[in-house]
Amino acid sequence: MNAIKRLIPNLLTAGNLIGGIFAILFTLTGNIEIAPLFIFASAILDFLDGFIARLLKVPSEMGKQLDSLADMVTFGVAPGLMIFVMMGGMAWFDFDNFIGQFEVIDRTIVGGEIIFPDDVISATVVDLGYYKFLPFIAFLIPVFALFRLAKFNTDTRQTNDFIGLPTPAMTLFFAVLPILIFNTYNGVLEGSIHFYSWEMTIAQSLESPLVLAFLSVIFSILMVIELPLFSLKFKHIKWKGNEIRFIFLTISLILLATLFLWAIPLIVILYVILSLIITLIRKAKTDEI
Repeated sequence: MNAIKRLIPNLLTAGNLIGGIFAILFTLTGNIEIAPLFIFASAILDFLDGFIARLLKVPSEMGKQLDSLADMVTFGVAPGLMIFVMMGGMAWFDFDNFIGQFEVIDRTIVGGEIIFPDDVISATVVDLGYYKFLPFIAFLIPVFALFRLAKFNTDTRQTNDFIGLPTPAMTLFFAVLPILIFNTYNGVLEGSIHFYSWEMTIAQSLESPLVLAFLSVIFSILMVIELPLFSLKFKHIKWKGNEIRFIFLTISLILLATLFLWAIPLIVILYVILSLIITLIRKAKTDEI
């Protein structure tokens, strides 16, 4: 019976790994807007494996190591490849035509021009000429995720809170970007979103290799920086001691109710900002003593 109990959380961890593998497959086969769905499913399984292990009272060192190995694929390699593809990295493998023709989000990139179906809209994107090495910056994500996961396993300070941005939070930020871009461009084609709306402006910015490279560097650093971040583990449901968690969850729910998927990257940024505020407050109190 105990063997079956120990197997259940490990199977959930295996499901996390499989989700990451499917995310990679869809990313590399031109269906990047589907890949995030598997990452979201893996994130749920990643939460459940630890929760179930604690519930069944079968936490183990093996389960901890399996969790990190699965996380490396799902929350390290998968987001890194997604950003690499979004930055035009697959053009490196089109030796007949460096820019080539690349189908993505119901449009075709031809020689640096976005051609929409029926010539509804035409807009210029950054030519890869001067930026052809830029996509490889995305591989900082899996490299720093590797160090982040190893640090989490060996750092005894991270029992209650985190030090550095957890890999699932980083991945959720990047994973939602293809869906936001996909939905925005489809909304423009269907007439539900105006070409000059704030959604379109942000979507175009998020497609810029320079912006994606900048975000890759920033979030890679956040994973390994010595910045304490609060966890969402509630030891009790009282306000005292959980103030920051209740504030974070309340604002997050408001953002989700008003902005829907656009709220996800904002929630991740909010998580970092609130953690930074808490750190500064604690430091100020320590300096007063």
